[in-house]
Amino acid sequence: MIARAAVAAFAALLASACATHRARDGRPLTLDTHVDIPFAYMAEPRFDAGGDTPLKVDLGKMERGGLDAVFLVVFVEQGPLDAEGYAHAVAQAGRKYAAIGRLLQRYPARIRLARTPEDILANRAHGLLSAAIGIENAYSLGHDLARIDAAWAGGARYLGLVHVGNNDLCTSSLPDAERHESNEEGISEFGRAAVARANALGMMVDVSHASDACVRDVLAISRAPIIASHSSARALVDHARNLPDELLRAIAARGGVIQAVAYREFVKRDSAREAAEKALQKAVAAQAGDGEYDSEKHGFLPAYLEGMQRIDARYPLATLDMFLDHVQHVVRVAGIDHVGIASDFDGGGGVDGWIDAAQTRNVTDGLRRRGYDDEAIRKIWSGNLLRVWQAAIDVAARHEEVGR
Repeated sequence: MIARAAVAAFAALLASACATHRARDGRPLTLDTHVDIPFAYMAEPRFDAGGDTPLKVDLGKMERGGLDAVFLVVFVEQGPLDAEGYAHAVAQAGRKYAAIGRLLQRYPARIRLARTPEDILANRAHGLLSAAIGIENAYSLGHDLARIDAAWAGGARYLGLVHVGNNDLCTSSLPDAERHESNEEGISEFGRAAVARANALGMMVDVSHASDACVRDVLAISRAPIIASHSSARALVDHARNLPDELLRAIAARGGVIQAVAYREFVKRDSAREAAEKALQKAVAAQAGDGEYDSEKHGFLPAYLEGMQRIDARYPLATLDMFLDHVQHVVRVAGIDHVGIASDFDGGGGVDGWIDAAQTRNVTDGLRRRGYDDEAIRKIWSGNLLRVWQAAIDVAARHEEVGR
């Protein structure tokens, strides 16, 4: 009874908020579920998101482009599964939580933290942007379930289980070949415990980057609908990071949502471009006296930016229409209630027509050109994700009530 009342209240609030949005400017509430941040975010002037920055997402670009809400991502790369590796990952994650905190403290008149779907709606109604927090690669938990609770307290609202390379929770869609990893196995016992704890808290479970076997396991064990925070359609681009139709349908059947991602390599395969980018990265790193490319250190250097301009001219980027083909494919396979949108900005992105947050309106216009009406666009941009988020909260509330 309580859960049904909560769902009804949320539906009424969503309808009211959407009416307010249409009355003000005709725009849907727009929510991007995957925006990366550098480790120097809000610590160096060039990455102060309240100003004019080289980032693809800062507050000015969000305001100009009509992007209302983003999940800022606490991401760490995969490292060794030992005490030293876990400690390093925990420390790296801590830097990103602190950076998001600085953003919110510095610009409270422009952006607020969103811990619930209601916060997203309330912020939008008051003319404020929203920042929610997602975890990418639960390796940053340091193999300690208590850190899920700490992340929840710090505002994290989805748990991305894995990244590139297998971790202690589950296998990756892109296992580390140098370590002779396989992705045939699925979730580990620690991964099962992490999913159960996320369910108990009301934290969404994210299977982007997970192997197909892991996705199937999570679907079998999660009590709440799950999300793929940034994955497109493998039927259109045969990349392991994209999801096959079988899993698009399975996620939808359990009430979940697939956030189609506008990342160039997942929207358009171009092996020659990929090779050119890797060669440029190697050359720029060597010129700087470094053995490996570091996106924060080298990705904003003139040599890199000029090199990317030459690559763009020779090997054209994926287009907005190519990205929308993926959105439309997910709609056809999984249904209009199970698709959303993610950019992967500042960790990827790279779609001509939605090159940064300032061009967000182009996505809405593209959906309209394809015949989607206002209600469908609202679902794609935010309604579906907000519904799943609320469902995760409701499952946790029922779990707590049963435990009393």
